[in-house]
Amino acid sequence: MFLDFYGLREQPFGISPDPKYLYFSPGHREALASLFYGIETGRGFLALIAEPGMGKTSLLFQLLERLKGSIRSAFLFQTQCDSRELLRYLLEAFGIDSQEADLVQLHSRLNQFLLAEAKSGRRVVVFIDEAQNLSDSALETVRLLSNFEASDRKLFQIVLAGQPELARKLKNPRLAQLSQRIAVLTGLSHLPVSETVQYIYHRLQIAGYDGPEVFTPASVALIAKASRGIPRNINNICFNAMSLACAMGCKRIGPEIVQEALNDLSLNCFVEKSRILRGPTPTITSTPQFSVRWWRDSMLASRTAQTAVLSALLGGLGTYFGAHIGTRAIDSSSAANLSPQTPAEQSMAFATAKGDSSIGFSHNAGSSKFVTYVVRPNDTIWNLCVLSLGRYDETTVAELRKLNPDLTNVDRIEVGQQIRLPVRPLN
Repeated sequence: MFLDFYGLREQPFGISPDPKYLYFSPGHREALASLFYGIETGRGFLALIAEPGMGKTSLLFQLLERLKGSIRSAFLFQTQCDSRELLRYLLEAFGIDSQEADLVQLHSRLNQFLLAEAKSGRRVVVFIDEAQNLSDSALETVRLLSNFEASDRKLFQIVLAGQPELARKLKNPRLAQLSQRIAVLTGLSHLPVSETVQYIYHRLQIAGYDGPEVFTPASVALIAKASRGIPRNINNICFNAMSLACAMGCKRIGPEIVQEALNDLSLNCFVEKSRILRGPTPTITSTPQFSVRWWRDSMLASRTAQTAVLSALLGGLGTYFGAHIGTRAIDSSSAANLSPQTPAEQSMAFATAKGDSSIGFSHNAGSSKFVTYVVRPNDTIWNLCVLSLGRYDETTVAELRKLNPDLTNVDRIEVGQQIRLPVRPLN
């Protein structure tokens, strides 16, 4: 549905490091040229250092594409290992048996392989990704590998790629001999706003998009600021914004949709929720971000629109819901009397206007007024109580149990489960 909606052949903001999607910013072009030149001239050790999400792995894959056919290469991803495991991974990457061999035998087998490749005129290059995870002893083992050499040249080259932690490790005096051997050191810088625009539409074009601009200038500026120019962050924001816009049937994405996508990606609400659950009873002023959005959205819906929505809902579906929850149908003539008064009812009416089928309708059970709600993914009793009453405390839980006698464990609710939520007028 996503691809058809935007007329795409494939997902433009995927998470796999596909070389064809690599956007050559000035920084990426310079880094690629430096590494390519270093390998072509046999410089020995090379290093690529950049923050997470900057596209280091994609750049290395692009480098491999350009060197294809001219080198024998091994690409190591598993770097949380000791020295012996590192050697075994390296030998296995070259197809050399490493089972039941001690360190001396491992070195001997590697040396035999490198000499054979040198006699055949093939260069050998080892790429070690996420090299910041290597222990000091493993890095020292990497240095010792450089001792494999013929009389006139090194038998193979090593490219270390990692996060800034790798640079800090290499500055350690204990690793001075390794850092001195690094002949080419390059990095990647964040994308400015102008490059962020080109990055987004480069990926859309590669994925087959051929249409008007998807993101407005204001939304691109917001993406650039929120992502800090880090490609992986840009991908995540764009994917979520386009998914949200697709669900809304909107092909042009403004800053409001991008902000909503950023809210969905934020971990702050979950951190805040955890803090509140461990601390004092929350009030409406300390509700997490997602609850604030429900409150904000509810205020945007006019009273007239809310009444119309509830009238249509109660008139058209009253009989159906009445049959399922054991209450009489409510006709549309009484809908105006059920016009939402509380933040929870307003929020639910607005959600219904957006096509949310998880909201039921209001009832009176004795002195308690409630709405029937169908549990959705990520819902909890905590946020549903804050949604309906603006608080979560023992009184709220007691009333919730009274309305839902079958709710034996308030800490466990299932997706699709119907729950009666208490509703109170605003004071």
